[in-house]
Formats: sequence, structure tokens, C-alpha cells
Amino acid sequence: MITRYSRPDAVAIWSQETKYRIWFEIEAHAATKMAELGVIPTDAAEAIWAKGKDAVFDADRIDEIERTTKHDVIAFLTHVAEIVGEEARFLHQGMTSSDVLDTCFAVQLARSADLLIGGVDRVLAALETRAKEHKFTPQVGRSHGIHAEPITFGLKLAGYHAEFQRAKRRLITAREEIATCAISGAVGTFANVDPAVEQYVADQMGLQVEPVSTQVIPRDRHAAFFAALGVVASSIERLATEVRHLQRTEVLEAEEFFDKGQKGSSAMPHKRNPILTENLTGLARLVRSSVVPAMENVALWHERDISHSSVERGIGPDATIHLDFALHRLAGVVERMNIYPENMQKNIDLLGGLVHSQRVMLALTQAGVSREDAYAAVQENAMKVWRGEGRFLDFLKADARVTLPEAQLEALFDLGYHTKHVNTVFARVFGDA
Repeated sequence: MITRYSRPDAVAIWSQETKYRIWFEIEAHAATKMAELGVIPTDAAEAIWAKGKDAVFDADRIDEIERTTKHDVIAFLTHVAEIVGEEARFLHQGMTSSDVLDTCFAVQLARSADLLIGGVDRVLAALETRAKEHKFTPQVGRSHGIHAEPITFGLKLAGYHAEFQRAKRRLITAREEIATCAISGAVGTFANVDPAVEQYVADQMGLQVEPVSTQVIPRDRHAAFFAALGVVASSIERLATEVRHLQRTEVLEAEEFFDKGQKGSSAMPHKRNPILTENLTGLARLVRSSVVPAMENVALWHERDISHSSVERGIGPDATIHLDFALHRLAGVVERMNIYPENMQKNIDLLGGLVHSQRVMLALTQAGVSREDAYAAVQENAMKVWRGEGRFLDFLKADARVTLPEAQLEALFDLGYHTKHVNTVFARVFGDA
């Protein structure tokens, strides 16, 4: 995890302090249920909570113990015994390390998902505000990077809003699937721990029980979780790339906000660079880099191995923290983005009306001209405009093959024709016109 690209709330989820607190809660809740079942003394379970609930677990001391034990959970339990005392011997009865590690990881991923969903909500709010602000602001649509037909900038942003609605649903689904508890003991048979303990711990930690844990929670859940993160990261990159294109000097239809005192280049004082959206493109790559390792973690040996462990210690915090940061950076870009309607109009006019070529062709076919002849007539006149020889409408009026009345021909160049269904699309996306 790179601290430059992190927010405190996301980092806190993955801190040693948080991890050890979750470990303790898992163990203590299990002890409470075991006491209720008569497996351990009630006063021992009460003492564990009384002495541990406000304790500060010393990460340095746990590391010191682990240097001898070569086992992190044993090191933790040894340290807890130093705090709790004699009653600590009743901790971890019938449990295995994966019960603690996997359940804790599920809690951390679920909490991270909550932050990510909140980040998507901020992006959605920003996109909705700016989309409605520019609902009917005309802009040229581009395919292959080349001028196509008119759209509106609000319509463009509405498309991104719909995409991030899907992103939110994906994260909600991913959270539901990953928020899973396993307290089933060695090889997952519950031989030494009652299934009721698992259900109790799951309820207390806000999780569902894993139907069949083989000593570990099956990693297809985690693969789906990180895949969802990768898709959201790609959506971030798509919008970031759009802003970068629109900020190019030759286009300049929108750009990142440039703060007072900000410097664009160490060498060229005039520069205003799209550094935030370039950064978002890079962060998306980082998040996606977690997807393949998560997929490869699915195929563990038999009932368990730990080949997944080193991977997840890295990708868990890295992917969630970086995606959380990216979502809030993206929201800030949209909220403060400079938008230039006059440049959008200038670019629409750049090719002298060529954006209306399809409408002219269709009008000719409706007037009785074959599609092939209509296409040829319109294209030949359009190529003259590409060569800089004049205006499209003038060439059409002078072409005997274009048999439309002059008034009808001129009416075909109305921008409003292309925006007549914007309200319909907005109603689909935002639920109102």
C-alpha cells in the first residue's frame, strides 16, 4: 500500500491494531458461545471479555513472540494470555488458525466494501449534478476519436452515471458474498467445535456462515470480490481517460480544475496537465493487478494450503485502499471540473456541418433516391469539406443529385433534432426528466 494514495479510514481497516482487535473479538465471541454450551467455564469466558475488551494488543510484542513460534496466531494467543491470565487457556478451543484468519479477512473486506460503496455514491452524486447542469449542452460525439454526430455533455455524463450504478450493485453483491464466517476447526469437520459457535460468531461479527469450509473459506468468493474491484477500477479509468482526451489543447472541452499556485511543469510555466486523471489511470492498473492472483488462489490443495496467504496479505489492503482513494479522487475531479460549452460548440462547427451527413442521406432515401446513390452523393460532398474546399451545406445545394428543397435541406442541420430524446435517457438513468 502506497501512503500517497490512501485515505485514513481505509488504512485503519488494515492496521495491526484493527486486525488484532478483530482476532480478539472472534476468539472472545467463540468463548462466550462455548461457555453457553458448557464447553468452557462461564467465568473464564467473562474474564476473557473483561480483561481483553479494552486491552491494547502490542504488535511489537506479538512480532517478538512470532520470531520464536513462526506462527502469527499462536504468537497472538500467547500475548493475549499475558494480558488475560490463566483463563486464556480456554481460548481457541477446537479452533484452527484459519478460523481466525479467514473470518477476520472477511470482516476487513466487508468493511472496505462499505467504504468503496460510499465512494461510488459520491461519484454518482457528482455525475448527476454535472449531467443535469449540462443536460442540453451540445457536444460532438466521437467514434474512433473522429467526429460523428451531435450529443450533449449531459448525455455523456449520464452514461457514466449508469455505469457507476452498476459498479455499486457489483460492490454490494461482492460484499454479500465475501462477508462469510468459518469456525469449523481442522479440515472443516466441526469435530472439536460445535457449529453453533460458528453461527454465534457470524451473528456477532455481521457475517453469514460458510456452508462448507474445508478449513478455509473457499477462495472463489475472494476471486469474485477482487474481480468486482477490477471492473470498478476499469470504469474509473474509462471516465478518467475521457477527461484526459477532452482536456487536450486541440479539444479543450473540459479540464481538471487548476488550483491557485498549482504548477503544471518544472520546465514549462504555461502547462496545465491532467495529472489527476492520469494518476487514476495508473491506480486502475494497480487495482486490476490483484485480480489474476485472486483467481489463482482458488485452486488450493485438498482441504487447505497457505499459498493464498502471502498473496492476500498484499492484495487485500493494496486493492481496497487504492480503489477507495481513486473513487474519491475521481469524485473530486467531476465535482470541480471546468467545462467549456463554447469550445464544444466550436468543435461541432469545425467540420462545417458534416455531423449532419446521416440525416441528409436518410432524407434523400425517403425522397426516392437509392441508399447507394444517396450515400455516394453525400460522401463526395463531405470529402470536399475534409479537404478544406468549402461548406457542406453549400456543396449540397449545388449538387443536382441532392433533390431536396433548399428549406428542407437547411432544416436538416438543426442541432435540436439530435437532442429530442435526451429526456427519455435521463428518465432511464435518474428516474426523472
